[in-house]
Formats: sequence, structure tokens, C-alpha cells
Amino acid sequence: MASFDIPSDNLKRSELAWELVELFGELPTEQINEVLAKNVPLDTLEFFASYAEDFGKAERIEGTTLKRLPNLLLLGYLLRVLEDRLIDGDGFDS
Repeated sequence: MASFDIPSDNLKRSELAWELVELFGELPTEQINEVLAKNVPLDTLEFFASYAEDFGKAERIEGTTLKRLPNLLLLGYLLRVLEDRLIDGDGFDS
């Protein structure tokens, strides 16, 4: 898997977010699924899928944007998990 380099100085949240997006952009689907399985509880995945559908329909979001909405929520969740683990010094479970 691609490495996730964290510089010794403080990384800004926006920089961390871009690093995470770039990392995920390079991963094959099976590795993304592995990261999700290790870091996101199944009930959380189900919640995001359901919430994204309900929210998207309420806001009249359609097409590929509606289909990608759960992924956006998951990336936000993973970013928060990563931030928490970096603060706690636990590392990122990939």
C-alpha cells in the first residue's frame, strides 16, 4: 500500500485532507475496501449510505453526484479518524 508520510512539523488539516484524497486516488478498489473494513464499522457504512440517499433526494441531488455522496461522507469520517489517531499517536490502520 502507498505510504502516508506525516512530516515532523504540524500538518495543517487542509494538507492532511489533500494527502488522504491523493492516497485514496492511488489505491486499487480492494485496498480501499480493506481500509474501510479495518476503520469503519459496518453500521457506520450503512448509516452513510442511507443518510446520503435521504439527504440527496431532499436536496434534489441526482445522477453521479448522488451516487458519490456516501463516498464523500466516508472520506470525511476517515479524515476525522486519522486526525484523532495522529493526535493520540496511535497511527493510521491501513
